[in-house]
Amino acid sequence: MDLEILYQDTSIVIINKPSGLLVHKSLIDKHETVFALQLLRDQIGSHVHAVHRLDKPTSGVLVFALNSVVASQLSAMFREGEISKQYLAIVRGYTEPEGLINHPLKQMLDTKAQKRRGITQEPKEAQTAYRRLGTIELPYPVSRYPVARYSLVQLMPKTGRKHQLRRHMKHIHHHIIGDTKHGRGEHNILFREKFDCHRLLLHAEKIAFTHPVTHEVLEIEAPLDKVFAELMQRFGWNTSLA
Repeated sequence: MDLEILYQDTSIVIINKPSGLLVHKSLIDKHETVFALQLLRDQIGSHVHAVHRLDKPTSGVLVFALNSVVASQLSAMFREGEISKQYLAIVRGYTEPEGLINHPLKQMLDTKAQKRRGITQEPKEAQTAYRRLGTIELPYPVSRYPVARYSLVQLMPKTGRKHQLRRHMKHIHHHIIGDTKHGRGEHNILFREKFDCHRLLLHAEKIAFTHPVTHEVLEIEAPLDKVFAELMQRFGWNTSLA
């Protein structure tokens, strides 16, 4: 599998990660053998450093450093909120036109050992701004409702907690479609059966930051995959609304 490279220089390489691909080896998915880090290393013939992560089912912009110094600089920039990220998601229901979700999140632990070590950890500040870009009503009954309503939203995380966007949208009762952990099964089933959509409808569409070496302002966008793009077209939405 060749990864789509969105940007590359002597310090940084940025890819469009497919949905379903892990960034690197993880205890979450012990049986997985294919990772973005490994694929990219083999593709460009150079060691790469992961400086942030996207959940396995999330697609979109993913940044790697090509040396340890730049990796440290970029990691610090992510921690300090100096890197702007923007996502697209399809969620259940009609959201408010815009808003800020300010809801602390507890640490999510992956293994029994981590749970034993960190189970008393306090919730940490977590903020996500959102803006509604479009809505649609579909003529399919779901649960007790005669029709199904959905929103296309732009999500701008202000912090970087694990599964933050998925957990925040659940918190305001606008679960992201295709989310098997924090979502609503009846809506996921509808999208699988009616639209052959078997992925989480969350895409990291844009990232912006100042290059730590050249000091150039980079703004990198990742195109949608076929499944997400076809849904956008079918629902009469286009990303130029963003």
